[in-house]
Amino acid sequence: MFPDLTRDDVFRLETARLWLRWPRHGDARAVQDLAAAKEVADMMTKLPHAYPHDGADGFILSARHANMEGAGLTLAIAPKARQTMPIGVIGVFPDRDAGGSELAFWIGRPFWGEGFMTEAVEAMRDAAFRFADTQVLKARAALDNPASRRVLAKCGFERAPGDGVDTFRITRAQWRQEAQAQQEKPLRASQSLLRGLTARAGTENDLPQAAE
Repeated sequence: MFPDLTRDDVFRLETARLWLRWPRHGDARAVQDLAAAKEVADMMTKLPHAYPHDGADGFILSARHANMEGAGLTLAIAPKARQTMPIGVIGVFPDRDAGGSELAFWIGRPFWGEGFMTEAVEAMRDAAFRFADTQVLKARAALDNPASRRVLAKCGFERAPGDGVDTFRITRAQWRQEAQAQQEKPLRASQSLLRGLTARAGTENDLPQAAE
């Protein structure tokens, strides 16, 4: 599913404030504590749920193995300022549909409402289309999980006819269209600024000059 590039544990994705990196054995305690919180466990579907004692060790081992095999990509979410401290987990896995992949994610309760999850989902969405042969990327968010549903909407995911009420998706074509629109934004802004400066310069040149 994923190429050799992502199968090395030095691989990481970078956002404005985060590193998305391979989970390490040293992450187990933090992952255990954050994922075991009821508010987080109740919202999770595919990623670690209701850990038993020391369950994070097994999760990290299996995640690293899957990453190494290219069968999926699971990354720990860590702030750049504290790269050894995971605050959540995000992953992409094969979906039952041909050419499809599924995105799953969670973040610890102390870090809700900071916009971290949107950064992480955008980065992992891009990785799923750039590094894998993903044609459709799906994600699930329950009706009683409005925060995750907002994150998915911000990242271009939409409800599709025939999917369950908790399923969102984005196609490769939609992703390309959004990526192109984002690239054109600075150009449009520059053109607008240039037009404004030109108009202002023209106005100033038209002012009557003081008689000498």
